[in-house]
Amino acid sequence: MPELSHRRRMLVLAICCMSLLIVSLDNTVLNVALPSLRQDLHASVSGMQWTIDAYTLVLASLLMLAGSTADRLGRRRVFQVGLIVFTLGSLLCSLAPSLSWLVAFRMVQAVGGSMLNPVAMSIITNTFTEPRERARAIGVWGGVVGLSMAAGPVVGGLLVEAVDWRAIFWINVPIGLLALFLTMRYVPHSRAPHPRRPDPVGQVLVILLLGSLTYAIIEAPESGWGSPLIMGCSALAVLSLAGLIGYERRRTEPLIELRFFRSAPFSGATVIAVSAFAALGGFLFVNTLYLQDVRGLSALHAGLYMLPMAAMTLVFAPLSGRLVGARGPRLSLLLAGAGMVISGVLFAGFRAEDSTPLLFTGYVLFGIGFGLVNAPITNTAVSGMPRAQAGVAAAVASTSRQVGQSLGVAVIGAVLASGGAAATTGAFAEASRPAWWVITGCGVAVLLVGALTSGNWARETARRAARQLEGAADGGPAAAAEAGDRSAGKRH
Repeated sequence: MPELSHRRRMLVLAICCMSLLIVSLDNTVLNVALPSLRQDLHASVSGMQWTIDAYTLVLASLLMLAGSTADRLGRRRVFQVGLIVFTLGSLLCSLAPSLSWLVAFRMVQAVGGSMLNPVAMSIITNTFTEPRERARAIGVWGGVVGLSMAAGPVVGGLLVEAVDWRAIFWINVPIGLLALFLTMRYVPHSRAPHPRRPDPVGQVLVILLLGSLTYAIIEAPESGWGSPLIMGCSALAVLSLAGLIGYERRRTEPLIELRFFRSAPFSGATVIAVSAFAALGGFLFVNTLYLQDVRGLSALHAGLYMLPMAAMTLVFAPLSGRLVGARGPRLSLLLAGAGMVISGVLFAGFRAEDSTPLLFTGYVLFGIGFGLVNAPITNTAVSGMPRAQAGVAAAVASTSRQVGQSLGVAVIGAVLASGGAAATTGAFAEASRPAWWVITGCGVAVLLVGALTSGNWARETARRAARQLEGAADGGPAAAAEAGDRSAGKRH
């Protein structure tokens, strides 16, 4: 990629952030519209889960493929195709005649979305090469997530009340078209000098793993945990995982570069991303149902209630980017985990929903925690990795986020369904208590894993992993093996 002026780099960052905005808005807007959608399409709890998870599952399954394809065919080209498919999918979602069609069109959206975020992050990584500047750019990127969380519930509530739930998909169309025009005009061409080859077997195994696992969790409350269908899906998930690890270890250019995970910070960032976004997915799902079904709020008022959480995310995400650039990821991760844990405990242990001031306190703390966690995840995932593999590394981080959100919605929805949650304060409060403990546990994982993988030992593993990856890029598998032997010799 040619060296760009500061103004051009800022413009490229803005264009990439537009793609993140429409993808993130899509989820936050849809959450507020779930009760209206349920009434119109006669959806069950599992049906509402599928409107979210059909999107996040396809997205998670294809992100790594999109990242490596962009490195091979050109990042701008793949990014443009993604914008076209996502915009078309949004238009189709607004026309869906039934729940089944909506789920299908959400999958079309996800195919386009898979080509946006990891590719945009790869473009940012290759545009902002200076570490401190890159950390700040990633902080802005994280701030867009906060902006979507702040605007999504309010915009979604306004559209649902003024028109209906279909209108929430309309907003993606003009933004997508504008981003497409600006991309064609201002984003430069770039691709990896030594792109990775396709891995269709690994791709199929990833789809089988994520699909069977999520299906088992969502459908288990209705079918029964011990039913042949659920047991079969669980067995398929285990076999797919084992097959994926065994197959990818033998490939020269795997879909999932397992050598990335020799870096403790990278592995930690993956676990933290899954945990944090599982907490977010569950948090939004349970609160949307509580505010509208139990408190009887309109979609707009429910969105306004969650505004303190979104505002904190908007404020603290760019601050976290600057903090990571100045002091590294450790402090951001510890504060993020603490905020999410305290928020979860307020709901799980102190019944925050019974008191409006306590409810808002929980929202504020969760927003602070989630706002702080995004920048260190992304920065750790791409820092220290060879720039030629930026698309794949960014895609692993993005995949972890989507997997986490899928699992969060699946698990929390299953917990609510198993507890017999109903639109009454007492029934819902009791059914949601275990759900809040699950969300608290996710916060604990962020705190502990963040502390473990951000110290001196962890940084040394990252340096060793980077040397091995660079050796593999220069000299192939033999060089990587030699680098691994040298590292082993130093340890002993």
